[in-house]
Amino acid sequence: MVLAWVATYFWLKTYKNRDDLPKNGANYTALTPLWFIERAATVYPTRKSVVHGSKHYTWLQIYLLALEPRFSHHYVSLYYFNMCFAAIAFVLSHGSAAAVIVDQELLPLAEKALKIMEDNNIKGKFKPPILIVIGHDETCDTKKIEHALRSGAIEYENFLPTGDPEFAWKPQEDEWQSIALGYTSGATANPKGVVVSHRAAYVMSLSNAIFWRMNEGAVYLWTLPLFHSNGWTELVDLDRFMLTAKAVYSAIAMYGVTHFCAAPVVHNSILSAPPEDTTLPLSHTVNVNTAGSSPPPSVLLAMSQRGFRVTHVYGLTEINGPATVCAWKPEWNKLSPEAQARLNARQGVRTICLEGLDVKDTLTKQQGYLKNPRANEEAFANGWFHTGDLGVKHPDNYIEIKVRSKDIIISGECAILLEASVVATPDKQWGESPCAFVTLRQGVDKLSSEQQLAEDIVKFSLPKTGTEKIQKHLLRTRTKEMGPVGMVTKSKL
Repeated sequence: MVLAWVATYFWLKTYKNRDDLPKNGANYTALTPLWFIERAATVYPTRKSVVHGSKHYTWLQIYLLALEPRFSHHYVSLYYFNMCFAAIAFVLSHGSAAAVIVDQELLPLAEKALKIMEDNNIKGKFKPPILIVIGHDETCDTKKIEHALRSGAIEYENFLPTGDPEFAWKPQEDEWQSIALGYTSGATANPKGVVVSHRAAYVMSLSNAIFWRMNEGAVYLWTLPLFHSNGWTELVDLDRFMLTAKAVYSAIAMYGVTHFCAAPVVHNSILSAPPEDTTLPLSHTVNVNTAGSSPPPSVLLAMSQRGFRVTHVYGLTEINGPATVCAWKPEWNKLSPEAQARLNARQGVRTICLEGLDVKDTLTKQQGYLKNPRANEEAFANGWFHTGDLGVKHPDNYIEIKVRSKDIIISGECAILLEASVVATPDKQWGESPCAFVTLRQGVDKLSSEQQLAEDIVKFSLPKTGTEKIQKHLLRTRTKEMGPVGMVTKSKL
């Protein structure tokens, strides 16, 4: 056996990089996730692929819609966009969008963004992108979409027939070609355009399906903004427009949802839902991917007790989705629920799509930032992608992210709080001091000493991205507007 193995290895080494075995159409094809849609349309042409309100689509319909040619340039979806109109204007301009697909509920946001683009056009040659509006069913207010159509917009259902039904789709020849341009959510800085290749999207999609146990017949509830990390690079079966705890519970009961993704703050919403908005106990176990900020062990424990199997993952828009997973180990089943939750709160180990992982570096699946060479140089220094997170590696090789490096404050859990975010504010004595922004839990009636303490803290609605991540750079701007902290000789507390 040893001799046979050595002989085989020697034969492979001998033929390594030989020119007599070139690529051809029979032994090589460029990877692309578009093959997944083609296969689904072939194998399951009549199976439902997307459910949105009263509208249902089969895989064959999705295949025909997705591969009809119409634009040779970029388009941007504002279907799940949750940025301010100024940020949207930046994205549309920076990405050279040829068309904007927008849900009718977000139409005013798109119109404001287009107006900013027109006003900022210095050369006076502004050519607005084509505006395509997705209408809802007959129960929705039609005034917005009627106004858009009068202004020159195209209704989505009328836009689709303009494609060529006889078009013979062919995959790209180079898997390094770009398939998507996704913008960072702007939680820590201005949005940056992340260019993703066909190969990266293909590999990430397979990775997610494998580690998340997405078996035949899985029903995925889309709860993520499309713009953020390409919706964590999942395939969609069912989507909802307005994400509420009641909508999540209803979808589980009505459609048999088996998987969905959510940031920890969404878990808070699910756990805090009044009894009339829930469908507990669940009829089956629901798999939940959680990412964004690290979920508190108490939240993981509470979700598990309600029938949700939470898998903790970590990734960035630049990595094109989850790249680490807190892989569950059988020996953890013998531990207490509290101990299990603490272990599951870590970001874990690399998924099969990642070639290497370290607490000081991580690999990337992006091609680079669009029109941003300085950001590319900084991010890819020394051949690694630098995430900007600070963390530790435990003895079992599981990593745990502690904090974003930008969130460190340089300076010499209270039961009533639902959310809290702490950023640095200028301090005349110490350079910087912590400034806390908090959201109180509902149902806190009586003034306790803890609640009175919270009353002394500046309170307002925490600004968030489309994935419910707190936008700390906006909080830092707020602290600058508040002015520096004076020299404190006696604590108010």
